[in-house]
Amino acid sequence: KQWYQRRVAITAGRGAWDSIHVVEVQEKGAGRNAHYKLISTVMLWLHNSRPESGTMDLGGSLSRQAEKDAPVTDMSSHIVNIGQMVEKMENSIRSTLDTIYFGRTRDIMNETRSLVDLKGKEKRKKYRLRLCVDTTA
Repeated sequence: KQWYQRRVAITAGRGAWDSIHVVEVQEKGAGRNAHYKLISTVMLWLHNSRPESGTMDLGGSLSRQAEKDAPVTDMSSHIVNIGQMVEKMENSIRSTLDTIYFGRTRDIMNETRSLVDLKGKEKRKKYRLRLCVDTTA
């Protein structure tokens, strides 16, 4: 088994993206084919603090697994095959984090935060009630 670790610093605010990839390679058929098993874990941590939106800390990890059979012509074929698997896995995890986790967080934040102050909400509620009373009378 081989492992590969990658760390990326996040420049917008503070944060880090750590990814660990463990690859198991089993050669088959007199070394002409190989079976690759990849286990990837991404650990993400973000901190953002802005006066207009407040402070946000977000962190977590996500693990995924993939397997693939590929032809091997020489030892450098392993590097290409593993590199393609790792790249595809990181893109998949990044997409999952963006659509599911960040999308969900954005939806929750939009539901719980309001750009209108409490007095403005009360004013709008009274106005709506007045409209309802005027239309039913």
